[in-house]
Amino acid sequence: MKLAIFDCDGTLVDSQADICAAMDLAFAAGGFTAPDRAETRRVVGLSLPEAMRRLHPDGGPSDHQTLAQLYKDAFRSRREAGQVGEPLYDGIAALIEELAGDGWLLGVATGKSDRGLAHCLATHGLAGHFVTLQTADRHPSKPHPSMVDACLEATGAARADTAMIGDTVFDMEMAVNAGVRAIGVDWGYHHPAELVEAGAEAVAGSMAELRLLLRGME
Repeated sequence: MKLAIFDCDGTLVDSQADICAAMDLAFAAGGFTAPDRAETRRVVGLSLPEAMRRLHPDGGPSDHQTLAQLYKDAFRSRREAGQVGEPLYDGIAALIEELAGDGWLLGVATGKSDRGLAHCLATHGLAGHFVTLQTADRHPSKPHPSMVDACLEATGAARADTAMIGDTVFDMEMAVNAGVRAIGVDWGYHHPAELVEAGAEAVAGSMAELRLLLRGME
Protein backbone atom coordinates (compact mmCIF):
# COMPACT_ATOMS: atom_id res chain seq x y z
CA MET A 1 0.00 0.00 0.00
CA LYS A 2 1.78 3.11 -1.28
CA LEU A 3 0.95 6.65 -0.18
CA ALA A 4 1.86 9.82 -2.08
CA ILE A 5 1.33 13.03 -0.13
CA PHE A 6 1.31 16.19 -2.22
CA ASP A 7 1.88 19.76 -1.22
CA CYS A 8 -0.66 22.04 -2.92
CA ASP A 9 0.66 25.56 -3.66
CA GLY A 10 3.63 25.30 -5.99
CA THR A 11 3.20 21.55 -6.47
CA LEU A 12 -0.37 20.89 -7.60
CA VAL A 13 -1.33 24.46 -8.50
CA ASP A 14 0.55 27.62 -9.46
CA SER A 15 -1.02 30.00 -6.98
CA GLN A 16 1.77 32.54 -6.62
CA ALA A 17 -0.12 35.36 -8.35
CA ASP A 18 -3.14 34.86 -6.10
CA ILE A 19 -1.03 34.56 -2.93
CA CYS A 20 1.03 37.65 -3.74
CA ALA A 21 -2.05 39.73 -4.55
CA ALA A 22 -3.76 38.74 -1.29
CA MET A 23 -0.57 39.41 0.67
CA ASP A 24 -0.27 42.90 -0.81
CA LEU A 25 -3.89 43.62 0.17
CA ALA A 26 -3.41 42.26 3.69
CA PHE A 27 -0.36 44.41 4.42
CA ALA A 28 -2.04 47.48 2.97
CA ALA A 29 -5.15 46.90 5.10
CA GLY A 30 -2.97 46.57 8.19
CA GLY A 31 -1.08 49.76 7.42
CA PHE A 32 2.21 47.98 6.77
CA THR A 33 4.59 48.07 3.84
CA ALA A 34 3.99 45.02 1.66
CA PRO A 35 6.93 42.63 1.28
CA ASP A 36 8.63 42.13 -2.04
CA ARG A 37 6.81 39.45 -3.99
CA ALA A 38 9.96 37.34 -4.14
CA GLU A 39 9.89 37.30 -0.33
CA THR A 40 6.25 36.28 -0.35
CA ARG A 41 6.99 33.34 -2.64
CA ARG A 42 9.70 32.19 -0.23
CA VAL A 43 7.18 31.63 2.59
CA VAL A 44 4.52 29.80 0.58
CA GLY A 45 3.72 26.57 2.40
CA LEU A 46 4.14 27.87 5.93
CA SER A 47 1.15 28.47 8.19
CA LEU A 48 0.00 32.07 8.01
CA PRO A 49 1.23 33.24 11.44
CA GLU A 50 4.68 31.80 10.74
CA ALA A 51 4.71 33.31 7.25
CA MET A 52 3.78 36.71 8.68
CA ARG A 53 6.48 36.43 11.33
CA ARG A 54 9.06 36.02 8.58
CA LEU A 55 7.62 38.70 6.32
CA HIS A 56 7.14 41.23 9.14
CA PRO A 57 9.92 40.43 11.65
CA ASP A 58 9.62 43.79 13.40
CA GLY A 59 6.02 43.06 14.40
CA GLY A 60 4.80 41.19 17.44
CA PRO A 61 2.49 38.16 17.71
CA SER A 62 -0.61 40.35 17.61
CA ASP A 63 0.56 41.96 14.37
CA HIS A 64 1.19 38.54 12.87
CA GLN A 65 -2.24 37.26 13.86
CA THR A 66 -3.86 40.41 12.48
CA LEU A 67 -2.01 40.08 9.19
CA ALA A 68 -2.94 36.40 8.97
CA GLN A 69 -6.63 37.26 9.33
CA LEU A 70 -6.37 40.12 6.85
CA TYR A 71 -4.77 37.74 4.37
CA LYS A 72 -7.61 35.24 4.80
CA ASP A 73 -10.14 38.04 4.30
CA ALA A 74 -8.35 39.30 1.19
CA PHE A 75 -8.04 35.87 -0.37
CA ARG A 76 -11.69 35.07 0.32
CA SER A 77 -12.83 38.39 -1.13
CA ARG A 78 -10.81 37.85 -4.29
CA ARG A 79 -12.19 34.33 -4.64
CA GLU A 80 -15.78 35.53 -4.21
CA ALA A 81 -15.11 38.18 -6.87
CA GLY A 82 -13.92 35.50 -9.29
CA GLN A 83 -10.34 36.80 -9.21
CA VAL A 84 -8.60 33.64 -7.96
CA GLY A 85 -7.20 31.33 -10.62
CA GLU A 86 -4.88 28.76 -8.97
CA PRO A 87 -4.28 26.88 -12.25
CA LEU A 88 -3.10 23.29 -12.15
CA TYR A 89 0.39 22.66 -13.42
CA ASP A 90 0.34 20.99 -16.83
CA GLY A 91 0.05 17.24 -16.47
CA ILE A 92 -0.77 17.11 -12.77
CA ALA A 93 -4.40 16.04 -13.25
CA ALA A 94 -3.35 13.15 -15.49
CA LEU A 95 -0.67 12.11 -13.01
CA ILE A 96 -3.12 12.11 -10.10
CA GLU A 97 -5.61 10.04 -12.08
CA GLU A 98 -2.90 7.59 -13.13
CA LEU A 99 -1.63 7.13 -9.59
CA ALA A 100 -5.16 6.61 -8.27
CA GLY A 101 -5.84 4.11 -11.04
CA ASP A 102 -2.66 2.23 -10.16
CA GLY A 103 -3.83 1.79 -6.58
CA TRP A 104 -1.88 4.54 -4.84
CA LEU A 105 -3.36 6.21 -1.79
CA LEU A 106 -3.19 9.98 -2.24
CA GLY A 107 -3.10 12.77 0.31
CA VAL A 108 -2.44 16.48 0.62
CA ALA A 109 -0.41 18.29 3.27
CA THR A 110 -0.64 22.04 2.82
CA GLY A 111 -0.38 25.41 4.47
CA LYS A 112 -3.80 26.23 3.03
CA SER A 113 -6.92 26.29 5.17
CA ASP A 114 -9.52 23.52 5.03
CA ARG A 115 -11.84 25.81 3.09
CA GLY A 116 -9.15 26.94 0.68
CA LEU A 117 -7.95 23.43 -0.09
CA ALA A 118 -11.49 22.06 -0.52
CA HIS A 119 -12.34 24.86 -2.93
CA CYS A 120 -9.14 24.38 -4.92
CA LEU A 121 -9.55 20.62 -5.34
CA ALA A 122 -13.26 20.87 -6.12
CA THR A 123 -12.62 23.54 -8.74
CA HIS A 124 -10.26 21.22 -10.58
CA GLY A 125 -12.32 18.06 -10.09
CA LEU A 126 -9.63 16.31 -8.07
CA ALA A 127 -11.23 16.06 -4.63
CA GLY A 128 -12.40 12.48 -5.09
CA HIS A 129 -8.89 11.17 -5.64
CA PHE A 130 -7.53 12.14 -2.22
CA VAL A 131 -8.22 10.03 0.85
CA THR A 132 -6.61 12.30 3.43
CA LEU A 133 -6.38 16.11 3.51
CA GLN A 134 -4.25 17.82 6.13
CA THR A 135 -4.10 21.61 6.44
CA ALA A 136 -2.72 24.39 8.59
CA ASP A 137 -6.11 24.68 10.32
CA ARG A 138 -5.39 21.56 12.37
CA HIS A 139 -1.61 21.26 12.53
CA PRO A 140 1.58 23.11 13.41
CA SER A 141 3.34 24.78 10.51
CA LYS A 142 5.66 22.85 8.26
CA PRO A 143 8.30 21.50 8.73
CA HIS A 144 6.68 19.93 11.81
CA PRO A 145 5.80 16.31 10.88
CA SER A 146 2.25 16.47 12.23
CA MET A 147 0.51 16.61 8.84
CA VAL A 148 2.44 13.63 7.49
CA ASP A 149 1.85 11.69 10.69
CA ALA A 150 -1.89 12.34 10.35
CA CYS A 151 -1.84 11.10 6.75
CA LEU A 152 -0.13 7.91 7.87
CA GLU A 153 -2.60 7.37 10.69
CA ALA A 154 -5.57 7.98 8.37
CA THR A 155 -4.39 5.55 5.70
CA GLY A 156 -2.44 2.92 7.58
CA ALA A 157 0.47 3.30 5.17
CA ALA A 158 4.00 2.52 6.35
CA ARG A 159 6.58 5.29 6.46
CA ALA A 160 8.85 3.37 4.09
CA ASP A 161 6.00 3.22 1.57
CA THR A 162 5.18 6.92 1.75
CA ALA A 163 6.53 9.84 -0.27
CA MET A 164 6.08 13.53 0.45
CA ILE A 165 6.11 15.50 -2.80
CA GLY A 166 6.67 19.25 -2.70
CA ASP A 167 8.41 22.29 -4.07
CA THR A 168 9.82 23.91 -0.92
CA VAL A 169 12.43 23.16 1.69
CA PHE A 170 9.59 23.12 4.24
CA ASP A 171 8.10 20.08 2.47
CA MET A 172 11.43 18.27 2.31
CA GLU A 173 12.25 19.01 5.96
CA MET A 174 8.78 17.84 6.99
CA ALA A 175 9.34 14.57 5.13
CA VAL A 176 12.71 14.07 6.81
CA ASN A 177 11.23 14.87 10.22
CA ALA A 178 8.44 12.34 9.61
CA GLY A 179 10.76 9.61 8.34
CA VAL A 180 9.18 9.32 4.88
CA ARG A 181 10.70 9.70 1.43
CA ALA A 182 11.22 13.28 0.27
CA ILE A 183 10.73 14.00 -3.44
CA GLY A 184 11.05 17.54 -4.75
CA VAL A 185 9.65 19.16 -7.88
CA ASP A 186 11.37 21.95 -9.76
CA TRP A 187 8.30 23.85 -11.02
CA GLY A 188 7.49 25.54 -7.71
CA TYR A 189 8.96 28.28 -5.56
CA HIS A 190 12.29 27.01 -4.19
CA HIS A 191 15.42 26.11 -6.17
CA PRO A 192 16.15 22.39 -6.72
CA ALA A 193 19.54 22.68 -5.00
CA GLU A 194 17.79 23.96 -1.88
CA LEU A 195 15.45 20.97 -1.94
CA VAL A 196 18.35 18.54 -2.13
CA GLU A 197 20.12 20.31 0.72
CA ALA A 198 16.92 20.07 2.78
CA GLY A 199 16.76 16.30 2.29
CA ALA A 200 15.17 15.55 -1.09
CA GLU A 201 16.34 12.19 -2.43
CA ALA A 202 15.55 13.46 -5.94
CA VAL A 203 13.97 16.46 -7.65
CA ALA A 204 11.65 15.83 -10.58
CA GLY A 205 11.90 18.14 -13.56
CA SER A 206 8.70 16.96 -15.20
CA MET A 207 5.53 15.01 -14.47
CA ALA A 208 6.99 12.04 -16.36
CA GLU A 209 10.10 12.12 -14.18
CA LEU A 210 8.00 12.35 -11.04
CA ARG A 211 6.01 9.29 -12.12
CA LEU A 212 9.27 7.38 -12.71
CA LEU A 213 10.50 8.30 -9.24
CA LEU A 214 7.28 7.06 -7.69
CA ARG A 215 7.33 3.93 -9.87
CA GLY A 216 10.62 3.09 -8.21
CA MET A 217 8.67 2.62 -4.98
CA GLU A 218 6.23 0.11 -6.50
